[in-house]
Amino acid sequence: MSENVIDAFRLGRAARVLRVLCWIFLGLGLFILGFLLLVWFLTYHPAPVENVAVTNRPDAPLLSRAQPFSVLNWNVQYMAGKNYVFFYDLLDGSGPDIRPRRVDIDATTREVARVIGEKRPDFILIQELDDGARRTDGENQLAKLLALLPPEYGSHATAWYWKAAFVPHPKVWGRAGVKLAVISRFRLASATRYQLPLMPDWWVVQQFNFKRAVLEVRVPLAEGGDMALMTAHLDAFAQGTDTMERQVGAVLKLLATHDAASRPFVLGGDFNLLPDRAAYDRLGPPQRAYFKPETELARLRAKYASIPSAAHTQGPDFAKWYTHFPNDPGVAGPDRTIDYLFLSPRLTIEEADVLSEGTLRISDHFPLFAKFRIP
Repeated sequence: MSENVIDAFRLGRAARVLRVLCWIFLGLGLFILGFLLLVWFLTYHPAPVENVAVTNRPDAPLLSRAQPFSVLNWNVQYMAGKNYVFFYDLLDGSGPDIRPRRVDIDATTREVARVIGEKRPDFILIQELDDGARRTDGENQLAKLLALLPPEYGSHATAWYWKAAFVPHPKVWGRAGVKLAVISRFRLASATRYQLPLMPDWWVVQQFNFKRAVLEVRVPLAEGGDMALMTAHLDAFAQGTDTMERQVGAVLKLLATHDAASRPFVLGGDFNLLPDRAAYDRLGPPQRAYFKPETELARLRAKYASIPSAAHTQGPDFAKWYTHFPNDPGVAGPDRTIDYLFLSPRLTIEEADVLSEGTLRISDHFPLFAKFRIP
């Protein structure tokens, strides 16, 4: 066989191998592109700032500067109740429970409505309301709660912070939907969702994860101008990252805009942060793993008055101001403060309390209640 024939044979074989490799790489590229597009279409991609819809009952009154107003802040734990240790309730993800039973969801919703009806706050700031989630049978928990409340609570706004058509985690394995909500007895003017910094992770994992946010509503005042009410839920499993510092920094920037506009505000939420070093030291070693010894919340508490205040959490009655009763079976009772109300210097506090009596088995968080006045 001549050298020319051998060279032609070799070139032909190389061309065939090259064509096969091209098809393999093309197929692999199309598979990866299709997978990324699937992830994108299954998940939620909010803008940094978004206007969200407001619903007002037709005869909702305007809030007057002359009257005090009350605020109740509550993480209702998607109405699951306290009969479970969910998989995420233990740091290693080994909790035995995946979802609550229907009977507990219904009973908890009635209990949340009972507490609200008895306390009759003017504004309700809520975290962890499910909407369309598989774990709560696809129900709209805001609509279900509103149906149990007096008609005066007909004004409201919501914002998503976990939303996916399908989450492939084996203990979720279905649709996810969690919202922040503000419910009001008074007229609302507008609502805005502010995206908080995301926890660092692989891009695909990040898409299926929570998109933590602040929901802000503007409350028009009868005498002119307005007030801002905000609800937020910061990350819970950000150990080893700077996520909490960045989220607190974003909250501070948002509050600064209201300061600059001389606008009174109240921010309530589940911050998943301890108030101070003493609170960290009081926890057992397994529970300390969720937190840093020096809390990231310090910058926020240094600038704005809070409920609970430093005097509350550092005083002899600090346990009275605990807001969280973990589902961890290694914890015997309420053991930490991680929920807060922060307020503008343009407001004064007339009343403040953690409503732990009669709410111990409703959620793993207790409602915070406060009454304010615009001087």
